[in-house]
Amino acid sequence: MSRSLSVLNHPPLSLRMPNEYPIAVTPTLSEHLKSGAVVGIGVSGGKDSLAMAYALMEYLDRISHSGPRVLIHSDLGLIEWRESLPMCELLAQRLGLELIVVHKDMIARWKQRQQNTVRRYERLECVKLVMPWSSAQWKFCAGEQKLEPISSALTHRFPFQVILSASGIRRDESNERKKAAVSKEQPKLLRKKLGTSGYDWHPIIEWSLQDVFAYHQEKRIPLHAAYQMGSTRVSCTYCVLSSRNNLAVATLCEANHKAYRELVSIEIASTFSFQSGSWLGDVAPHILDQEMREALADAKRRAHRREQAESRLPKHLLYQKGRPIAVPTWDEARLLSEVRKAVAEAVRVDIDYTTPAAIRDRYSELLNLHVQRAAS
Repeated sequence: MSRSLSVLNHPPLSLRMPNEYPIAVTPTLSEHLKSGAVVGIGVSGGKDSLAMAYALMEYLDRISHSGPRVLIHSDLGLIEWRESLPMCELLAQRLGLELIVVHKDMIARWKQRQQNTVRRYERLECVKLVMPWSSAQWKFCAGEQKLEPISSALTHRFPFQVILSASGIRRDESNERKKAAVSKEQPKLLRKKLGTSGYDWHPIIEWSLQDVFAYHQEKRIPLHAAYQMGSTRVSCTYCVLSSRNNLAVATLCEANHKAYRELVSIEIASTFSFQSGSWLGDVAPHILDQEMREALADAKRRAHRREQAESRLPKHLLYQKGRPIAVPTWDEARLLSEVRKAVAEAVRVDIDYTTPAAIRDRYSELLNLHVQRAAS
């Protein structure tokens, strides 16, 4: 593949007064800030969170905020840029704030999800295999891997307080974020036993991309190395929502190669591409050895066979909320048997319930279990 990449052009420097970089607040937030609410500033090492942290500290000083302030960073393990945590540590040093770091392993989570879906398929607890990856519709990477541990850390650290959890999202980043509110209650910060409540807060939600870069230049805030390499954003090195350019940029750094091979190995084992219709293994095949390249090509063929087999399933035989809605007829059970065998062969797993009679009995068993649980 071509190694040529477009270099990110920074907008021209535009000197402004501090109040021309507005901090978005609401009356509710203002009242809590006056009362000394905790401000937890989420930082990733990327341009938006760094600019937000500096600007927010200036704002809090101007309004004489007296409550606790901390930086908090979610480290997702091998999939992180190695420069991200040091950028956050440098930020903490410059701002004179404590940096709390919470840890999760994103790659391990995807591997576990792959194992779980295979196990469920083997036991006919699902009719179609589920991809291991998170997605725009199913962002468990942001929820359980970032939001939950950050909220847990803040509530345990600051019991019996109102917590304002700030992040650097901006409305002009995407169509989805155009709808984002300045602030909203965050249920995961509501802990009755700890006596906490809290809000998500988006202080720079109205800033443009030019505002962010101009602020960096004016305040002499260093930029993450990924931008200098040509990336347009910093998150995980390989994100399911990344552009092809940003995925390619990540592969230019040798420190990211191990994570790349780990993710391609999940593509091969699961027969699901990292992004819809786009295989991560195709981004930088030169990083893979010959055996992995051949295995990836085979996985694509097996994915096609899996998809072809599952396309034969009528909608009413699929589970709803994780359970069947009716026992299949004998002919439907025969179809399920054929599909299950084809999928199992394509994905190379051993399955139970392969005959029409066994499938009908299993559907009946699962339906009865649901009735019993509902009655208990």
